[in-house]
Formats: sequence, structure tokens, C-alpha cells
Amino acid sequence: MDLGRAIAAVGAGDRAASFELFSRHIDLEFVHEVLKATGSATVRRRKLPAEYVVWIVIGMALMRDRSIQEVVRHLDLVLPDAKAPRHRGLVTGGAVVQARDRLGAGPMEELFSRTAQHWSSASAQTNRWRGLTVYGVDGSTLRVPDTDENEEAFGRPASGRGKAAYPQLRIVALLVLRSHLVATVALGGCGESELTMAEPLLDALPDSSLAILDRAYLSYYHLHRIQSQGTGRHWLTRTKTTGTAKTVRRLGPGDHLVELTATPEARRKHPALPRTLLVRAVRYRRPGFRARVLLTSLLDATEYPAAEIVEMYHERWELETAFDEIKTHTLEREEALRSREPERVRQEVWGLAIGYNLVRLEMARVADDTGIAPRQLSYRHSLMLIRNFWIGAWLASPGVLRKRLDALQDELALLVLPARRARSYPRAVKIKMSGYPLKRKPRS
Repeated sequence: MDLGRAIAAVGAGDRAASFELFSRHIDLEFVHEVLKATGSATVRRRKLPAEYVVWIVIGMALMRDRSIQEVVRHLDLVLPDAKAPRHRGLVTGGAVVQARDRLGAGPMEELFSRTAQHWSSASAQTNRWRGLTVYGVDGSTLRVPDTDENEEAFGRPASGRGKAAYPQLRIVALLVLRSHLVATVALGGCGESELTMAEPLLDALPDSSLAILDRAYLSYYHLHRIQSQGTGRHWLTRTKTTGTAKTVRRLGPGDHLVELTATPEARRKHPALPRTLLVRAVRYRRPGFRARVLLTSLLDATEYPAAEIVEMYHERWELETAFDEIKTHTLEREEALRSREPERVRQEVWGLAIGYNLVRLEMARVADDTGIAPRQLSYRHSLMLIRNFWIGAWLASPGVLRKRLDALQDELALLVLPARRARSYPRAVKIKMSGYPLKRKPRS
């Protein structure tokens, strides 16, 4: 359904539901289908049926600065009693929690998986590099509320100064780098290995693709696994050290084919691994930085020039930018997620991933209309405009919604960022950690 027609159609009723902003990407019929598939469809009519709770969870992510009751109100999701005035159709916070518990995390995960697979695949095809779709894989952590249940489920990281103040959830994401759409996500406790969590994500890479990896993923087994499964699946990463590979042939200045050798430990764990792996090593240096060496499965120097490979590797930082957009801007730098129970934490994260993708879809559509790259638009200001639209749509009369929608799309087109500056200084620690002991009340 077209976005404008969707809002106009809703406007014919008593009040436009502002969550229809994204109805062309996720309509209620699709939500019903997911709920039925996961056995979560609402049988008895409630004030908050399951299909509406899905939108509450997404709204919780996109309106992090609002209480959950305000999110319900601004999304116009409460079904009021037909005999009662509208303002009496409100629900308590406890009712929202009960509705979320009935829904669970499974339907949100399924909804994310189905939508992300479709959206990310189409976006990656649109933004190819030399015939390859471009992805990135990396991990991060999210703080969760300090409850016994969350600590047991996710763990609490520790250091020489003791345990952290909050339990933490580990998240590993597969991202379409050129549009910032999240394709796949793995969730786990903070003590789980990021590399192990990334395995199913790496397996999900499509044919004719390039995965740009952090050097923490420089594992003989995983690199071989990427390129040996499927057709035309390539990888690009940076070496941890130099001089450990055997040079086979020179392709150009600082450009060589080299041979990696599997370690005895890797061969013991995976006997089917080949003893050697032919890869390409590209050495480069930027002003103010040490020389770096990139390793890649892109062996053809004519089809994939070394200079372009160097530039492509630095697109890996788009994933770091996406994590910043989620944690700093979407979550408003809050100390932790809202949910105090593990199942609701997972539900909230899936809603966060869906909400982030929805904003990025709108940005990609506007970018396509204006002829620029999606990453050239400001995510923070796009999110703020969409939040304001949702709030304004609930307050506005139905007749002006189309004008407000057109204004929103016009304003998004104006949020073009200036060209990015190259990093001028190497990474360095700016602030020393405090030497004072950790002040934390022990649990009884």
C-alpha cells in the first residue's frame, strides 16, 4: 500500500493511527501472518491485541524519550470502550507489560527475520560494488537493567576493578554497509564468543557478495568457510601482524598473492580444512598512520584494483556508525534498555532492530528520489522528524495528514550531510579510568 494512500484511508475514520507512517513496509495483514505462524495471534479481543503490541514494541524503540504509556497513546493503539469517551480508553503500565508477556520475543524475532531478509537483499542489490553486494559483520554490547533475572541470563562483564554496574547483552550484526540496513542479528550473553555468534551470520551471506570484517575475525577456519560455501562469496579484512604469510607472486606495488597456512590447532578442530589458502595481500599507508596490510579473497588484480580494495575496507566503519546511530541516537544515550526481564529484553531488541530498519528504509527512499547515497542523509535528524510526525499525526485532524506527510518527505530530503573528513589522528585513550573503587551495593 502506498504511504500517502494508507494515511488518507485511515484519515477517513475517527482518528488516523500514526503508526500507519510505515504501513507500506509492514501492514497489519503481514503482522497477522507472522503471529499465526508463531502461535501468538489474539483470539479474545483485548484493548491491546497482539498485532498492536508489535507496534508498541517498535514504538518503544523509536520514541525512547517517551514513557511506554505515551508510546501507546501516540501510536493510537488502545481500543476504547464503545460507550466510553476516548480519554477513558487508556491502559495501565501493568496492562502493557502483561500484553508484552503474552506476545513474547518469538514473533518479534520472526517479524525482524522476514522483513530484514527482504529489505536488506533488495538494498544490497541496489548498492553493489563491481558486481558484489557489500556487507559488514561486527559486534557490540547493550546494557540491560540491573535485575537478578537479567544478570543470570546475560551475565555481567568483569575487569580488574570488579564486575560492571549493569548486565550486558552481546549483539552481532550483519549489515548492508552502503544503506545501513540490518540483515541478520545474533543475540547472546556478554560472556559468549563474538566469533562463535557470528558463524550463522557469515553462513547467511549471499552469493556474489563481499564481507568486510574486523581483524578480530581473522580466523583461517572462518575465512575458508566464507569463500568455500556458495558462489562468489568474498571477504576482506586487515592483518593482525605482518610477515607471517608466504609470498607466492607479485601483482603490483605493495600487492601480492600470498599463502596462509592452517595452524595445527585449526587442523585438529577441523580436519577437512586445506593445509594452505591462497589469498591476496595489499599493503598501503595513509599519512600519519603506520603501514597496514589487507588480506582478501579478491585475487584478480585487474577486476579488483588494489586502490579500490583499500577504499572499500574503510567502508567497514559504516557498521560502527550504525551501532552509534542505534545506541547514541535511537536509545538517546540511556544507560540501559527498558525491560527488566530477559524475554522482554530480547523482544525490545528485536523491536529496536525493526524500528531502525524502518527509519533507514524511509531514508533510502528519499535518498533514491534525490539521487544521493543513503548514508549521506543525517540519521539523527531523520529520526527526530519521524518522531515529531508520529506525535503530530495523533494530534492533527485527518484532513491535514497528507500535507504533513509531504512536508516530512521534503524535510528529509534537506538533511544532506557534508562530505566526511578523513580521520586526522590515530586512535588514542583520551581519559584515564578513575582510580577510585567501584561503589556498588552488594546484593543480599
